[in-house]
Amino acid sequence: MLDPSSSEEEGDEVIEVERKEVTASKNLVGPRRPPGRSVEDHGDGGLQPRGRGSGCGRPSSPSPSVGSDKEKEDLEKMQREEDEKKKRLQLYVFVMRCIAYPFNAKQPTDMARRQQKISKLQLQTVKDRFQAFLNGETQIVADEAFINAVQSYYEIFLKSDRVSRMVQSGGFSASDSREVFKKHIEKRVRSLPEIDGLSKETVLSSWIAKFDTIYRGEEDPRKQQQRMTASAASELILSKDQLYEMFQQILGIKKFEHQLLYNACQLDNPDEQAAQIRRELDGRLQMADQIARLGGRFPRFVSREMEAMYIEELRSSVNLLMANLESMPVSKGGEFKLQKLKRGHNTSIMDMGQEDENLLSKSDVVLSFTLEVVIMEVQGLKSLASNRIVYCTMEVEGGHKLQTDQAEASKPIWGTQGDFTTTQPLPAVKVKLFTESTGVLALEDKELGRVVLHPIPNCPKQCELHKMVVSKGCPDDLKIKLAIRMDKPQNMKHCGYLWAFGKNVWKRWKKRFFVLVQVSQYTFAMCSYREKKAEPVELLQLDGYTVDYTDPQPDADRAQKHGMDEFISANPCNFDHASLFELVQRLTLDHRLNDSYSCLGWFSPGQVFVLDEYCARYGVRGCHRHLCYLSDLLERAENGAMIDPTLLHYSYAFCASHVHGNRPDGIGTVTVEEKERFEEIKERLRVLLENQITHFRYCFPFGRPEGALKATLSLLERVLMKDVVTSVPQEEVKAVIRKCLEQAAIVNYQRLSEYAKLEGKKREMYEHPVFCLASQVMDLTIQNVGRLVTPAKKLEDTIRLSELVIEVLQQNEEHHAEAFAWWSDLMVEHAETFLCLYSADMDAALEIQPPDSWDSFPLFQLLNDFLRVDYTLCNGKFHKHLQDLYAPLVVRYVDLMESSIAQSIHRGFERESWEPVNNGSATSEDLFWKLDALQTFIRDLHWPEEEFGKHLETRLKLMSSDMIESCIKRTRTAFEAKLQRSSRTTDFRVPQSICTMFNVMVDAKSQVAKLCAMDLGQERQYHSQIDHLIEETVKEMITLLVAKFVVILESVLSKLSKYDEGTLFSSFLSFTVKAASKYVDVPKPGMDIADSYVAFVRHSQDMLREKVNEEIYIERLFDQWYTSSMNLIGTWLTDRMDLQLHIYQLKILIRIVKKKYRDFRLQGVLDSTLNSTMYETVRNRLTLEEATASVREGGMQGITMRDSDEENNDN
Repeated sequence: MLDPSSSEEEGDEVIEVERKEVTASKNLVGPRRPPGRSVEDHGDGGLQPRGRGSGCGRPSSPSPSVGSDKEKEDLEKMQREEDEKKKRLQLYVFVMRCIAYPFNAKQPTDMARRQQKISKLQLQTVKDRFQAFLNGETQIVADEAFINAVQSYYEIFLKSDRVSRMVQSGGFSASDSREVFKKHIEKRVRSLPEIDGLSKETVLSSWIAKFDTIYRGEEDPRKQQQRMTASAASELILSKDQLYEMFQQILGIKKFEHQLLYNACQLDNPDEQAAQIRRELDGRLQMADQIARLGGRFPRFVSREMEAMYIEELRSSVNLLMANLESMPVSKGGEFKLQKLKRGHNTSIMDMGQEDENLLSKSDVVLSFTLEVVIMEVQGLKSLASNRIVYCTMEVEGGHKLQTDQAEASKPIWGTQGDFTTTQPLPAVKVKLFTESTGVLALEDKELGRVVLHPIPNCPKQCELHKMVVSKGCPDDLKIKLAIRMDKPQNMKHCGYLWAFGKNVWKRWKKRFFVLVQVSQYTFAMCSYREKKAEPVELLQLDGYTVDYTDPQPDADRAQKHGMDEFISANPCNFDHASLFELVQRLTLDHRLNDSYSCLGWFSPGQVFVLDEYCARYGVRGCHRHLCYLSDLLERAENGAMIDPTLLHYSYAFCASHVHGNRPDGIGTVTVEEKERFEEIKERLRVLLENQITHFRYCFPFGRPEGALKATLSLLERVLMKDVVTSVPQEEVKAVIRKCLEQAAIVNYQRLSEYAKLEGKKREMYEHPVFCLASQVMDLTIQNVGRLVTPAKKLEDTIRLSELVIEVLQQNEEHHAEAFAWWSDLMVEHAETFLCLYSADMDAALEIQPPDSWDSFPLFQLLNDFLRVDYTLCNGKFHKHLQDLYAPLVVRYVDLMESSIAQSIHRGFERESWEPVNNGSATSEDLFWKLDALQTFIRDLHWPEEEFGKHLETRLKLMSSDMIESCIKRTRTAFEAKLQRSSRTTDFRVPQSICTMFNVMVDAKSQVAKLCAMDLGQERQYHSQIDHLIEETVKEMITLLVAKFVVILESVLSKLSKYDEGTLFSSFLSFTVKAASKYVDVPKPGMDIADSYVAFVRHSQDMLREKVNEEIYIERLFDQWYTSSMNLIGTWLTDRMDLQLHIYQLKILIRIVKKKYRDFRLQGVLDSTLNSTMYETVRNRLTLEEATASVREGGMQGITMRDSDEENNDN
């Protein structure tokens, strides 16, 4: 037995033994490489194949042949495969131990949950489902707006080759698809009109629900939810068995190999695993001491002073692991044998104070045992009568007593169990057999026999027969069958009798009962006990020793038989764990990227847990871990895999802070290899980031993964920093991003042009299959095809290309502008560069267009409508170039249109038939339509330059005024000519053309308000002049028409003048009528004149009322007509003031005046106008004449100025 004080002089011997063990194991395990050695130098990961010494190779043939070379290559290949298999098996042993007994890491529960990624087959299935919906093959009810949104989403997103690339990269999930659709429809829903009772949030929710239904198809949502729930649970927490299975797949380990290693390594035995860790940590401390004493095995550091710091790092890392192990609870052990007690290191485990504070007292190692005593039966009981009652008692000395049930002496069987608790490692268990006393005066039952047992925790558990000590008077040879089970307490690891002799404790050579007590993971106590004592007699604290103990393993032979013993017994301190970890991390990353999750390079919680535990347990430097991780991630990203830039940022920031000596936990050692590799990775990362920013539309299509582009820009800024403290000047970062975006514009436009050409060829193939077949056969070059393209076809392709250009810029704004928010001016430059590339193709297409061709204006409208609403591109470089191209075309177009309209007015009025067409004549309608169309066209151009736009507007308004003025004048001239050519008698009827001319004036007045209205003072005055011209012209036309009506009335009155009193015709007419009336019924002379005039008036009123579209003009015309007529009649009567009216004159005038009054009143002429002074004068004169005439012979024959029903019904 060794005492801590007796091991100092033996320390060097122990180290020499270890050195010999390392040397002897070189055939199996290569020499441990210094931690700073390059990764490229250890392709075998620190494992050397067995039997591969310098003299073991097969001698080569003097005349090698092809066959021997091939055989040699096959052998070398087989050897490499065997070496790789051994390396992975050894690595799996280390990983298994990390999983079996973790004491540094836990599975993280706060990691972001990863979504299931979409495969190519699933993407095609989704496309088919959306196509089926658009074809109406589903039962989903949807309105036109939703269908249009789905159509746009299908064409722009699902069919995009960028989405296919994202699926291929493994970074596309169903969540990405849903988020893009949600963002796609938000603008559409916001642009919809408001509907009462239906909020836009409700519409959005409804559309998203329909989208989910389309996306899911015919799948049962409950099954999908169950599947997703199970996968999500496995993504969060994995059991040990699941972790074993995962790393079997990662490292290519077979099931039976796992089982052999599992059993041989005792992975289900926590105490053995803790002991293995203690051995490993002790070996690492010894290695640190060797490096410190012997030197020469340091890695190359950036500074010579870091060598001493390196030793401290090794020791502090081991001490931290010891502290972590010490904090682990002591597990309950099984049956062990004490294998050895070896002094490991005389340094204290933790700086916990003075030595006396760590000393154990006897009360610290008091144990608690549970005993189970089962009494089965008693044999040999013959002297008692068969009906006598017997029973047994049991007790642990110093404790309470228990009794079995009663039994007859003929059958003393019980099977009764008694449970006891004691603190004595060597308790005394007394079992007694009694029989009931039959005597009347007996106070106690009679004892027949007893047995005293001294069980220990290692005693057998099965039932055994024990010979009892019989009492006096009992002739029987009694035996009792019982079983005692003594459970070991959790902190007792081994017990048994030993012969021992020591210097300070157990100084006499003597057999004692020893108990190995584990106080903590690193503190043990060897105690000796006496029977029936709870505290140890003597105690030796084993603080500072490496204590090993284990069970004999039945699977050890099986493992040795299959060649596994070399992996199990290998010393972990002799391996290059840096290279081994690099291998396992790379394989784990490959496994992770190939699983069903869109991980973007993030490990699962279970994988992070195992890798963390491996690094901590086997001393893998953190910088090396992250450098390897960065290298692996960069390699995958360079090959097209989608890697989260945030993940790259985390690892890069750790490495940068380590290399530049700015770690949060203080300054640490930095090897030359780490610094060189970091610089190499930094350059690779910079190139990758610049390439991703250059191809941002394809690396981050539609802004997915969310926030990745923004994180890439942030990481680039971090990579450009010289160190972790000094920030890089913003101008330098800006210059790099500007260069990337300039190149991005070229890349985007080249790919867009290729896509447009491919789309055009497909369209040609559909429209012109014969031509395309010929072009395929002849293998026409692009130049030859270009010669066949007509200007119209070239313009059509350019317009289609412009639509794609606008779509690209809109997508950049929608999906990528937020990421470039800090560099928005660079995005504007990128857009201008992109448009500048397009302008070359646009200029070429416009140059070949024929002169005076206006087919290119839709191209301007398309581009200008997009540019003018984008405040960053409005009046930018490309926008101004576009204006410069089209300004001459617009001016030329307006000039030609002005000349054309003027000529059409001239020709139109020469051939005008004045038939009504809509609101006017054919010429006026054509004029107003052309003027409105021209102004609408120019207005729809939305010319962005304010000055030129106002110039165009002013010119068109002035031109419209001139054209309308010409139209008015020509119409007025035609109106006057038409009246001059018409009849002057009551046969005159207002023709349709007269009404049409009035309508032209009406329409011109309404068109002036639209075509000639301007906000500027000068033009507003010009507009007022046109209004004044229209009003004056209308007045003149009304005056001319009224004059025409007055002329007709004058003709009627001139006929009546023949009947004036005193004329020859009047006397002759009166005599003739009187003579003829004696013999025949003579009609009323002159009434036909009145009737024809009344008919003329009524027809003219009806025609004007029906055909003229302006009520005000009609009222004005009727007012003047009525007034002029009454004035004429009044003047006529005034001229005959001294004459008495002839009876016939009186009758005709009464009829004309009454009918005119009544008809104009029906037409809406106001009473103030009807009952004018002249009308009252005429009425009074006619009433007086009527009174005079009524007393004459014959009278008025019913004609009177009085109003009556009869008159009202008279025609």
